[in-house]
Amino acid sequence: MTCEKSEFLKADGTRRVVITGMGAISPAGTGVDALWNAVYSGKQCIAPITRFDASEFAGSLAAEVPNFDAAACGMSKKEARRFALFVQYAIAASEEAWAQAGIDMETEDATRAACVWGSGIGGLEEFQRGCDTLSQKGPKRVNPLFIPTMIENMAAGNLSIRFGLKADCLSIVTACATGTHCVGEAYRLIRHGYADMALAGGSEESISPICLAGFGNLGATSKSTDPTAASMPFDVNRGGFVPGEGAGALVLESLEHAVARGANILAEVAGFGSTGDAYHMTAPEPSGEGAVRAMRQALAEGGFTPDDLGHLNAHGTSTHANDAMESAALKALVGEERAADVPVTSVKGSIGHTLGAAGALEAIVCALSVANDCVPPTAGTREIDPECGVNVPLEPIEGYKQKVALSNSLGFGGHNGSLAISPFAGK
Repeated sequence: MTCEKSEFLKADGTRRVVITGMGAISPAGTGVDALWNAVYSGKQCIAPITRFDASEFAGSLAAEVPNFDAAACGMSKKEARRFALFVQYAIAASEEAWAQAGIDMETEDATRAACVWGSGIGGLEEFQRGCDTLSQKGPKRVNPLFIPTMIENMAAGNLSIRFGLKADCLSIVTACATGTHCVGEAYRLIRHGYADMALAGGSEESISPICLAGFGNLGATSKSTDPTAASMPFDVNRGGFVPGEGAGALVLESLEHAVARGANILAEVAGFGSTGDAYHMTAPEPSGEGAVRAMRQALAEGGFTPDDLGHLNAHGTSTHANDAMESAALKALVGEERAADVPVTSVKGSIGHTLGAAGALEAIVCALSVANDCVPPTAGTREIDPECGVNVPLEPIEGYKQKVALSNSLGFGGHNGSLAISPFAGK
């Protein structure tokens, strides 16, 4: 593959950014193939919680990662013992993405390779264990590695060490928008010349008693005991999200860098939008004004207009407020009439809400969708809410070429993130 020098740049002179590697640990299992096959087939990876007795909790269902084996994912016994689960998920997903990208750091300038990785909560299980130890046995019995095991930036730090990445090493926390903001910041670092490549994504270990008690008592999680009718994005009977866990990893590079080393380019990150609602601690601003601005920013950076939008990979949590707001935002972006036609999909019907990992896993699904000319269905949804009034496909849409798609994430605190992802035109 060859490109003219001018093709490496956007119209504004900044650098084009492409995806060359992807990795996933999800409730569908280990690997991107497992994630994609589950989402595209409409499989629901939701079941009763197995890790603890959830009979007294507001919700008893979750989307757990099945049969995770740190050793099988390349970690030593010492690493598996010392790393929090969210770090283990991050490493496993990143190993897959790095292998697919085929980058040899012995031939690269490590000071031009960045790492941007986040988690919505971090090492929650270690935090709970540490607090229990403190209250039951006293301060001297707390694990001396409690802090470097638990704190949220340890995934970024350990990934940087593991892969030898010496440019920016950042950890962004924007609740459920974390994964999207980490990918977006990595894109910006490369676009504006601060790095040539980056490992980006998010991970979460959310299936723990304290986490589910908090979300449940807030009224955010589904109370359904039926795994097939629990996570139902945009459905008239939706009643809350199903907690999930896992990690999504993407390797991003400048187009020039990827072409120079003969990389296989999977898709292009064409733009990124990031805004704040300045509205409420947990509730989205009902009109979706902040989300609309984020989507407009992402499209404009890629040289697209709302008329070019192929589909929306929505945040789609299956809560009443989120899905209604996202529907309003899409209508404000493309107009009422076209909003009834643009396909809107949510992977959360399949793998639940993976919180800080969600945006990264959904960016992977969005990239595969535009690369394969298709739109996955939304599992769990049966009757689309007329109040939403958007086009939620219940079966896969195939043979559907797109100029660009948007992958949206929204977080408590009013954080909005939107990635514009397009098929790579040079393929």
